[in-house]
Amino acid sequence: MPQISQEKIYAFIYSQNLNLGVRSAGWKLDFKKFRIYLKNKYHVEKAFLFIGYVSGNENLYANLQKYGYILIFKPTLEFRQGEKVKIKGNVDAELVLHAITEKDNYDKAIIVSGDGDFYCLAEYLISIGKLEGIVVPNSKYSRLLRKFGEYITKIERLRYLLENKRTEISGRSKP
Repeated sequence: MPQISQEKIYAFIYSQNLNLGVRSAGWKLDFKKFRIYLKNKYHVEKAFLFIGYVSGNENLYANLQKYGYILIFKPTLEFRQGEKVKIKGNVDAELVLHAITEKDNYDKAIIVSGDGDFYCLAEYLISIGKLEGIVVPNSKYSRLLRKFGEYITKIERLRYLLENKRTEISGRSKP
């Protein structure tokens, strides 16, 4: 009978990097399936999802919490880029800070991002024996992270398991 891990494993997820990285690969991630994957594959006890807070997205936030994520919000800034209004909620520093301040509460950590800004966090976690893995959203992740190849899982290889295949069609169609 296989032995179940007794280690406490936490995931630290950069939501925007994950979401945009997967979308750039041509599909949409089902966050509910992803949380189940983290629990089944890595036995993740706590999944911290770092996300910019945007008023009007309360239903999204409630659903993410229902799926089992612990949301860590960052205030967002709006700015104009040409004709478009962009929203920026950079969560890099919060993710690193949270992973470090929580380090005595977990045995291993999963970083979910392809952003090279997490190089120092990965290096630190390895030095204290606490890096379980790095999950990157696609094959275009930072070259800085390639040093940690043995820890990397490309989520695009799991598309068949994690893709949101629901249609977003609403309203009535004409006969």
